[in-house]
Amino acid sequence: MDLSANLPSFTSPTAVDWRAFVDSLGDIETVLDDSQVAKLSKDYYYFSPILAEQLKDKVGDLVVRPKTESEVLTVAEACVRNRIPLTVRGAGTGNYGQAIPLAGGVILDMSSMNAVKWVKPGCACVEPGAKLAAIDRVTRPQGWEIRMAPSTYRTATIGGFVGGGSGGIGSVMYGQLADRGSLQAARVVTLEASPRVITLRGDDVQQVTHAYGTNGIITELEIPLGPAYPWAEVIVVFDEFMQAARFGQALGDADGIIKKLISIHAWPIPSYFNALQASLPEGKAAALLIISEADLEALKALAEEWRGRVTYEKDAQSAGKGAAIAEFTWNHTTLHARNVDANWTYLQTVFPYDPELKLLQHMYEHFGDEVVMHLEYLRSQGRILPAALQLVRYSTPERLADIIRYHEEKGAFIANPHTYLLEDGGRKTVDENQLKFKEKVDPYGLLNPGKMRGWIERHSS
Repeated sequence: MDLSANLPSFTSPTAVDWRAFVDSLGDIETVLDDSQVAKLSKDYYYFSPILAEQLKDKVGDLVVRPKTESEVLTVAEACVRNRIPLTVRGAGTGNYGQAIPLAGGVILDMSSMNAVKWVKPGCACVEPGAKLAAIDRVTRPQGWEIRMAPSTYRTATIGGFVGGGSGGIGSVMYGQLADRGSLQAARVVTLEASPRVITLRGDDVQQVTHAYGTNGIITELEIPLGPAYPWAEVIVVFDEFMQAARFGQALGDADGIIKKLISIHAWPIPSYFNALQASLPEGKAAALLIISEADLEALKALAEEWRGRVTYEKDAQSAGKGAAIAEFTWNHTTLHARNVDANWTYLQTVFPYDPELKLLQHMYEHFGDEVVMHLEYLRSQGRILPAALQLVRYSTPERLADIIRYHEEKGAFIANPHTYLLEDGGRKTVDENQLKFKEKVDPYGLLNPGKMRGWIERHSS
């Protein structure tokens, strides 16, 4: 359901004197060029044919690029004074329209706030616009790295990941962003009558994680770090998909093998990975892996036990050159598939813990070529689970809804990537803590309006 019609009343963009608004910001960088504003209003929402239609004409009116927290406060005050919506943007690498403005207004591009302020053993303090790869370039010489990252690691910002992501490469060891300890602290600018800066620590940070920037502007983060192992990249191929899936589960459960990525792909998905074709035989399922160099011998023994064949191996020194395994996994898989055939879309599924993978096998066999399996193993509650980003052959909205419903009725959890509403995607219910926090720090509903169902239902007239 499209709830954007229930947006609260703001100053009409046609009634805003944007030149006067820009002048009121002083020396803060702004962009008014229509083509640039339109470009910076979008993300990868078109992965979903549903969102592609709903969000195609949604753009902001002005882009503002603050360089300091003080400048963020200035922009916040101006938006509150004029009742102008404000949508926070990282690098725009999300997939659900999280940073696409439904009501126009200001796009707050945080890319210029990109400092790594300090690094200590096991943690770092960073600004939200810092790219994940750039953070690692600072921390790795000290023996530490980011614990988890999306496949857009080279371009994504830490603020965008915290505000719109959930997990990624590294989640097989460290779980997900929603887990306690995955974020240590956040400084947030409010949109109250007199905007202020507040600091959230411990469990309170969950009020702004994966909230799409609906309840505060993140200006600083304290993030945990993990040991920076020398990571090797490996491809193992299998005759059958379920053989590969069971190998993935066994590797995830092998506590003695340090791993960063277990990504399993049914054929024909490997056929879409052009840069890796020499290592992906016709008709074979493939496991794309990132493993500690020290554990390669143990990995190969496990692969042999499951009748897999290693076709590709890069040591840590070589892994930084050429094609990166990570950029064929998580939602980069969808990107590569759509580059070949734009009729592919995708789902996000977590299967319940079951070492025998019975439900996973049922879904693989039930849907056949219509829903092609792609697994990313992750840690949840101390167990390794297969999360799936299946490729779906799109036909109609009704059929897509039927596929989702069938998964849910059988006991699989679907984080629906075909909605821009926060609760309808992953949470399924209104997060009362996030809603109460928004009511306190954004009383006028100016932050990324239209994305939080709980706010719309409570405040629509």
